Amino acid sequence: MEVSILLANGLYLKGRSFGAEGTAVGEIVFNTSMTGYQEIITDPSYAGQFVVFTMPEIGNVGVNPDDNESRRAWLKGVIVREYVEKYSNFRGKESLGEFLKREGVLGITDIDTRHLTKTIRDQGAMMMVASTQIHDPQELEKILKNSPTIREIDYIKEVTTPEPYTHQTGAWDDQKMEYKEPPKDLTPILVYDFGVKRNILNLLTEAGLECRVVPAHFPAEEAIELYRKGEISGIFLSNGPGDPLILKEVHQKIQKFIAEKIPMFGICLGHQLLSISHGYPTFKLKFGHHGGNHPVKGSSTGMVEITAQNHNYNVPEEIEKVAEVTHRNLFDGTIEGVKYKNSPIFSVQHHPEASPGPRESRYIFWQFAEMVKKYTRRGREN
Repeated sequence: MEVSILLANGLYLKGRSFGAEGTAVGEIVFNTSMTGYQEIITDPSYAGQFVVFTMPEIGNVGVNPDDNESRRAWLKGVIVREYVEKYSNFRGKESLGEFLKREGVLGITDIDTRHLTKTIRDQGAMMMVASTQIHDPQELEKILKNSPTIREIDYIKEVTTPEPYTHQTGAWDDQKMEYKEPPKDLTPILVYDFGVKRNILNLLTEAGLECRVVPAHFPAEEAIELYRKGEISGIFLSNGPGDPLILKEVHQKIQKFIAEKIPMFGICLGHQLLSISHGYPTFKLKFGHHGGNHPVKGSSTGMVEITAQNHNYNVPEEIEKVAEVTHRNLFDGTIEGVKYKNSPIFSVQHHPEASPGPRESRYIFWQFAEMVKKYTRRGREN
């Protein structure tokens, strides 16, 4: 089935469908990862976006339930150079095309993704529309112009958990090919779900933390009461989609946690929300950082880690007034991690859980667990 694509800059392309039918509008970005397309597709942080894969061949290992990072696929569509319907992998349960059709996500192949990636690189991330039903460029332009941009939509409301729950699995066991049982004697924390990835919860659990996951709208007062009673020892702020500046209620909530001096750790969106809540608004990058091969340097150790990344927004340099910069991106020098002064709070922009990899940054989960436990012991002693 033919698919028509129109970008906000006027670029009109035609490809072939291998996913769901229909018409969708979203922001287009590219991802440079060589592996892990299923984890990318099921990452809630991509809600409202089309992902262009720079890896030319996609679909060759199929899809399996164990590699999903959330309960469903949230993005608008995927764009690839060549789609492989006949997958070959002992863990594969179905083709990527079958998965996308069931999830209602557009799959578009036979596109010159090298040209498309260069367009995004040179002109920046932008809105686009794709359709298997409408092929007139003028009609597509009308749809695009009458649709809200990603900066106007609160996708957190869609991706957050509808009900609180306690996460029940540890990290993936490469030998047994299954998820481990949680360790014993876990320290409880509250996880605010703005679109949390499953492997983040797995590694927090593996580090010795009991993850009590709550919806994004969970009241700050209840969280503070749990902390005061000793029922939780810290708060984790998850990754998630969209523009962090529009989440006004979340900013106010986090400001209350800061005032209470609750130990906190944030990843990606959580990192950005902490910056905004401290009074330092984020800014949008030209085309963002999306891929599994971004070098990040630790400021204190000098160690370079190869990281997984997925963000369009970044914290400003002015944040150094209230925080120590712990990590920097070696591609463009932007801030990748901070530790707040006089507060038990730190955060990173990149994804230390990095499923399927790389794994250099996973130590950060153990740093948070150690901080939470030390801070809890200190509080009890006082």
